[in-house]
Amino acid sequence: MTSYRFATRALGAAAVASAVLFTAGCGGDSEPSAGHSRHGGESRADTFNDADVAFAQGMIPHHEQALAMAELARDRADAEAVRTLAEEIERAQGPEIATLRSWLSEWGAEEGHHGGHEMAGMLSGEEMAELEEASGAEFDAAFLRLMIVHHEGAVEMAGELERSGSYEPAKEMAREIASSQSSEIEQMTELLN
Repeated sequence: MTSYRFATRALGAAAVASAVLFTAGCGGDSEPSAGHSRHGGESRADTFNDADVAFAQGMIPHHEQALAMAELARDRADAEAVRTLAEEIERAQGPEIATLRSWLSEWGAEEGHHGGHEMAGMLSGEEMAELEEASGAEFDAAFLRLMIVHHEGAVEMAGELERSGSYEPAKEMAREIASSQSSEIEQMTELLN
């Protein structure tokens, strides 16, 4: 009788263990693999929203215009401080454009859905032409004046993302943009004055 009870308990325990292992195995074979694609390497892609997409779509052409302005400073700027500032803008914003593009690709979103007039601080065609035609001290003054407005627009866009976005890496970039460009606005205001 004792051996019968022991055998029954052993079989019961084995059945429970098998059921647990089978359930874990099923979960391990289907759920986690789906889970890994959703919550593993691509987990951050799940947490973006329309504000994050709009930020990336808008900030790419915004940054591209800043780079075009900065490139003009190489040949046209008179003050070394203006050329140095332009180089810093290029170093910061070039890599940010690459990151923004990678996020849009990851999210399955396209570039270029924002018109320039919709973005705060974007230069008009006339303002860009004014900058292209200027040189020396005249260029420096125009560059600083226009880049201050351009940076203020980027800070505004970054603040909007901070309020409405959900993708933490984008919000972190927005905080960095707001901080660095606010600092550059102060620097440019001093140079202008």
